Order: sequence, then C-alpha cells, then structure tokens
Amino acid sequence: MSTQSTMKALIVDNANSPFRLTDIPRPLPGAGEVLVRVKASGVNPLDTKIRAGAAGHARHPLPAILGIDLAGVVEEVGSGVSGFRRGDEVYGMTGGVGGVQGSLAEYAAVDADLLALKPHNLSMREAAALPLVFITAWEGLVDRANVKSGQKVLVLGAGGGVGHIAVQIAKSFGADVYGVDGASKADYLASLGATPIDYATETVVGYVQAHTGGKGFDLVYDTVGGAGLDTAFQAVNRFGHVVSCLGWGTHALAPLSFKAATYSGVFTLLPLLTGEGRTHQGDIMRQATKLAEAGQVMPKLDARRFTFANAGEAHELIANRQSKGKLVIDVD
Repeated sequence: MSTQSTMKALIVDNANSPFRLTDIPRPLPGAGEVLVRVKASGVNPLDTKIRAGAAGHARHPLPAILGIDLAGVVEEVGSGVSGFRRGDEVYGMTGGVGGVQGSLAEYAAVDADLLALKPHNLSMREAAALPLVFITAWEGLVDRANVKSGQKVLVLGAGGGVGHIAVQIAKSFGADVYGVDGASKADYLASLGATPIDYATETVVGYVQAHTGGKGFDLVYDTVGGAGLDTAFQAVNRFGHVVSCLGWGTHALAPLSFKAATYSGVFTLLPLLTGEGRTHQGDIMRQATKLAEAGQVMPKLDARRFTFANAGEAHELIANRQSKGKLVIDVD
C-alpha cells in the first residue's frame, strides 16, 4: 500500500480560468468508498460548462477538481466494501459535480456503488470515455423506454457522445436503428449497423415516410435538445416514446399529445447529486462491461492524446465542437 500523503491535481480556481497543477493531500477512502489510482479521465461537454461557470445544475462550485468519468486501479478499500479489492481495474462516473472531487487528480476516493470492473478488452482510455454517455443512453433507452427487439428506433445526434452509444445499445437489444446526423458521420453510423440519415438534406416528413411508411418511429432518443426535441415529437409514431437527455426549454406538446405518445427526460447526474439510485448506476456500468466484453459497445475515441500539461486543449476542442470522438486525459 502506498504511503504517499500528497497527490498532483488540476484545479480550476474561477470561471474560465486555466487549469492549475498543484499538490494537495491525497484522500482517504471512507466507509463504503474505495481509493482509486486514476489512470484516465474522460472529458464531457458538461466538464467544459462547469469550468466556464455555466452549469449551475451540476452544483460544483469553483475552485474545484473537474472530471466526471474515470478509469483506474483500486489502491485501498474502505470499511464496508466487499465488491472490490486492491488491484482491481475499475471505471465509473464518480465525481466532478455536487462538490465531489473529480478525476483530474492522481487519486480519488469514490463511492463503491458507482463503480464496476473495467471491461478486460478496453484500455483505460476507452473505459474512461464510456461512463457518462453509456449511463445516459441506457437510462433513456432501457430504464425509461424499455427498448425491445424489432422496434424502429431513431437517434437524433447519433454520431455524438451519447448518440453513438445509444445506437449500439439499441442494436444490442435487436432494434432496427436509424441515426440522424451530418453526412460526414454516415459511414461510421452504417458501420455500427444503423441506417444513416443526413439532417441537412432529408426532412423529418421525408425520412418518416421513407423508413416507416409515414407511421413514425417506435422510440426516438433526442440527444440534441432545442429544435431536436421538436423533431422527435414529429418523428415518433402513435403510442410511441420520446426520450431526451437535453429536454430543456419550451416546447409545443401537441404533436406528441395527438399521437398519444409519451415523453421521458433523463438527468444522469441525479444519483451523484442526491445519493438516490447510486447502486443502480453501478448496475448500469456492469451492463456496460458485459456489452463491451461481448463486442457490442465500443466508444469512439479521438486519436489525439492529452495529459495534465495540455488538458486545457482538450477542453477547448470539446467546447468548440472540434473533437472527432471522445476525448480522454491520461493521468498516469
């Protein structure tokens, strides 16, 4: 067991300030927690919004250590933890919101309920890219909408972080999947087994007619928000189900109501912010491990590499929508 008493971490002092590398006390695992030696920290759009001071719903006041997703190795096990032991490779969505230390540090003491064993066929970088987007996609498709084999599922923003995982989860359940995104992502979506739809050249009415005979899709997952949710209401069939992870703003419900369709929202941060549902979040991560090890889910990574020294560049790429897949910061 390491006797190291300090660790290196990246701190954000104020909104939009650069990362500051510093030494701080290494945390100790409390009851129900494990100490993880962080190997990789996934970067999500929410991380950049928190850093910009534009994500009050995340309740993560600055100065703070960011980083919602992690992959690493169990260093110590706190009292009451029986599911993990020193040396286990683990991953999960474990902090970086609600005032809880994030993963941009050498170590993190995290609630064991939020963790799962890392898929043996995924690297630390690949594993760190998966938690938030997988949980968000799973909660919408499985927990809210009960996706089934044979359903026609439409994913809006299918080439994005949540979208490309939603496509793979829906395919793993035997659904007939259609993905709306730009033409540049068509080949990738097709490689996942989805039928690509170019939002720039195809209208909602057109692709609903072309792929469902005008009836609409059984399940629509909106990962775009704004006008994307209105599109989802138009694209769903009678008695169908619309799910959104960005269902904010004001929307006309008539297109949904006239079809007797239902809507569900997804707010992935709830277990971290309230403590409610953390065990289920760990269960979802175990499902992610099963699907990854079965070859049915694989996150798409941007090939560029980042460390503590250039973590700000990763944030800039995400904030400016210039990434070509999920971005991950190597910690070890």
